[in-house]
Amino acid sequence: MPDKPGGMPIQFKKYWLAGPGAAAIAWNTPGDFERCVKLINAKIEEHGSAPLPDYEIKGLCNKLHREATGGAPGHGSAE
Repeated sequence: MPDKPGGMPIQFKKYWLAGPGAAAIAWNTPGDFERCVKLINAKIEEHGSAPLPDYEIKGLCNKLHREATGGAPGHGSAE
């Protein structure tokens, strides 16, 4: 269930912002945005679906990056 209309499902956000996905991405470290793109698409493919188009995965990771770090990719609190 999304946390707001058009939002991401709560379980998805927990996994990628605070759970094992967040640990793998290592938010607020160099390369976190690229790891987000790679890891989320890999997880999608692991479950039998095609990876997201470039604009969708980058938009998704941009939103996650902002929530995780407080800033746009390349401009998080520690970047």
